[in-house]
Amino acid sequence: MNSLKGKVVIVTGSSRGQGEAQVRYLSSLGMHVVIGARVLEDAKKLADEIGEDNVFPIELDVTREKDWQNAKDAVLDRFGKVDALVNNAGIYQNSPLINTSLADYQKLIQVNQIGVFLGMQTIIPIMSEQKKGSIINIVSISAFAPLDGTAAYASTKAAVVAMSKATAVEVGPKGIRVNIIHPGGIKTNMAAPDGEVPDFYSNTPLGRIGLPQEIAQVVAFLASDESSYCTGTEIVVDGGLTLGTRLD
Repeated sequence: MNSLKGKVVIVTGSSRGQGEAQVRYLSSLGMHVVIGARVLEDAKKLADEIGEDNVFPIELDVTREKDWQNAKDAVLDRFGKVDALVNNAGIYQNSPLINTSLADYQKLIQVNQIGVFLGMQTIIPIMSEQKKGSIINIVSISAFAPLDGTAAYASTKAAVVAMSKATAVEVGPKGIRVNIIHPGGIKTNMAAPDGEVPDFYSNTPLGRIGLPQEIAQVVAFLASDESSYCTGTEIVVDGGLTLGTRLD
């Protein structure tokens, strides 16, 4: 995707898992990738591993307004623009609703929901001045097909869908696009702890769990000019999991 070369993208929660894969893939396409991580040393470690001049590690706890403001200032000072924002940071919890504490629910809201709100609120003014930008919110198939025990988690993801679509309507005239990716099971510690893939993925239509790079590839498409007429779009990347499973 030649249209990505030289563009600046911020990826939150990007020192591991799906975020790490996005950093590696987007930088390989020539983007300047800002590695946003709650622990700065983790972001620096990944930047050192990649060893490219076009990755920029920053400390970014998505729940803190001050961190977002500091990140904005640092990125503008380094690159002078922000072409894309990937709100990737998120946490997962599986527990029955009646066993979920208010503190646990509020933590899910803070990271999964308010983190996206603060990110968009901080970066949209920059994109408005540029009259162009792409915001990509990583959500989950749980937003529309929740698993047992995910009432709290799924509700935060569904909220981000509504927030994303309403924002897409609001900022479209400014040249800013807001799109949504719904990963299904992806081979990270969240879905496959210690690399152990649950057996049921073999019965999904594609017969396997997804790979982090397969989410990164969709991120690249939505960040690029190739998706210039997409906004408010929901792309499901789940290998057909939400279609159903095979009996064989």
